[in-house]
Amino acid sequence: MALVAAVAVGTLLIADEDDGDRTTSAPPATTTASGLAAVPSGDAGLPSGAPSALPSLLARPIVRPEQAFPSTSVRLPDGSRYARVDLSTTVDCARGASPALARLVEQGEGCSRSTAALFTDTERRSQVTVTVLSFERVEDASRVFTMASADPVRYRVDPLDPPPRAGLPTVPPGSATVSGRAMTVRSVVFANGRWGGGTKTGEAELASRTEGLLRRADDTVTAYEEGRN
Repeated sequence: MALVAAVAVGTLLIADEDDGDRTTSAPPATTTASGLAAVPSGDAGLPSGAPSALPSLLARPIVRPEQAFPSTSVRLPDGSRYARVDLSTTVDCARGASPALARLVEQGEGCSRSTAALFTDTERRSQVTVTVLSFERVEDASRVFTMASADPVRYRVDPLDPPPRAGLPTVPPGSATVSGRAMTVRSVVFANGRWGGGTKTGEAELASRTEGLLRRADDTVTAYEEGRN
């Protein structure tokens, strides 16, 4: 059984914030609605229903980029297809994170690796960034997941801009944006979806695409962390 604390997807209203020095991507676009609730963690900072084998699971290495995102072509259960057009990884988890999230991930024993992948659909209309933040301690991951669920604007990961080789447009300001997050054994998975052409509507369709890719990454990372992959 996959150990997932929760998966939440919703639209965001992104506010301007002093983001300091940021090196990986442009600030996220603005959208119009919000409706996410906080998801509390379990006892001692662990996800509810954590398996008794948790100590041995935590002995596994942090998931690597090729394990989190093993395919350049993805087909979801609903039949939709997506291409991975960019993949980046860093041990500096503050890169691409909002200032509040950057401070949070540095608490405890900190975040060990951040891996982000950018996907687009076959019609190249949407751009969905999925980011995996992996931690040495479950309680650190749980704290980040809980705070990001409670305040997804402050505790966010910025989406990737497409590289020139991808042939995709840079998303203009004002495009509809949706975000979501999930927690595995020791990682927090963030997803951010945007319309590449700057469309300001269609949040429900965009949310469906974003959630599908979020769940795909969540299942993949969970399988690795539980030793099933």
